[in-house]
Amino acid sequence: MNIFLNRTEVIELTEYQTIEFPKDKDPFMDMDRAWNLLWEKYRKEVEVEFPSRKTDGQWQIKSKGWVGYIPLTPEIILYLKPKVKVSNIFEMWEYAYNLNSFQILEGEINCQTIEGFYSRIANVLAKRIIDRERQGLYRAYVPKTDYLTFVRGRIDIQNAIQKPWSIKLKCHYDEQTVDIEDNQILAWTLDIIIHNSLWTEQVPVPPSVRQAYHALQGLVTIKEFQPEDCIGRNYNYLNQDYQLLHSLCRFFLEGAGPSHEKGDRTMLPFLIDMAKLYELFVAEWLKENLPSHLFLKFQEQVKISDRISFKTDIALYEKSTENPRYILDTKYKTPDSPAPNDVAQVIAYAVSKQCQEVILVYPTSLTYLLDETIGNIRVRSLTFSLNSNLEEAGTTFLKELFS
Repeated sequence: MNIFLNRTEVIELTEYQTIEFPKDKDPFMDMDRAWNLLWEKYRKEVEVEFPSRKTDGQWQIKSKGWVGYIPLTPEIILYLKPKVKVSNIFEMWEYAYNLNSFQILEGEINCQTIEGFYSRIANVLAKRIIDRERQGLYRAYVPKTDYLTFVRGRIDIQNAIQKPWSIKLKCHYDEQTVDIEDNQILAWTLDIIIHNSLWTEQVPVPPSVRQAYHALQGLVTIKEFQPEDCIGRNYNYLNQDYQLLHSLCRFFLEGAGPSHEKGDRTMLPFLIDMAKLYELFVAEWLKENLPSHLFLKFQEQVKISDRISFKTDIALYEKSTENPRYILDTKYKTPDSPAPNDVAQVIAYAVSKQCQEVILVYPTSLTYLLDETIGNIRVRSLTFSLNSNLEEAGTTFLKELFS
């Protein structure tokens, strides 16, 4: 289905769905340029087949399990539509980013679209930044060096000896400022949000986002940060509330892909890697709901040799012995049955960890379930469903896991 907004064509593509477009479908829309750009920059998110005999002279575009918006040209935006209810995406997101304990939204989320979800979360971040700015932004001492007419901090003796005639002294000192990384991450994230491609007349940038952005302008340097800059930061009683702010920032920065031109942030995409979100969600849900005799390790590295290593998605260990009990590998796919390569992969995990049970975890029920013993390793397929209430789905999953 196509939606027309201000002469912009928004093309909808549901997860794992394939759509076809004739070559030069619309002389007023440069479709060929759009699909070429999609192939060049977004091959990880979308599969593109060029017009050929194989495709009967048409473009074939298939979503690979990502959700969000990709601006291709000023006239064409690709909307990667989720199969999962947006309310469930929100709940998964809360668990995945360790935000469910903060109760960041009052009541249930009632938006039914990705842009509505994005807008509500952006509004939450902006309002909390505004509240913190009113209380006073977190400050820290940063080292500075300057030539002063008075002594401040420590005089650079070597410089004073070399230039005895200078009336200004080179001093090294610490200065308290709000222009620090903690606040710069907030400013950069707001900048990313404002320049996102999904905003339209129908869904405009929330006023709170612009208000928060203007509140930081002039106080904080706008500089680029990566999602990983939001993780593993040090907090104390003066900036403890920044932990939530940075968790929210991480979500927006992970969703902001590369712009089309270097330095141009006028058409930024917004993308959610549903496979990664599903993996994080299952891990965090299990952490909170495992029986007391088990503990979980996430993305545990297994080293085979100096050059060969891999990471297991989720490993469950017995607390009493610290021996691995289950290895779980999440597969955000909708196949009829487990793929042979996936089965071989989890068996390799099991052998490397000397674990006798491995489980392939899918978001929907498979037509052909797997429950076989290969050597001394039991291999199963189970479902942690995303199609209904997630808490009930998780309870069902645990019962089947321990059966």
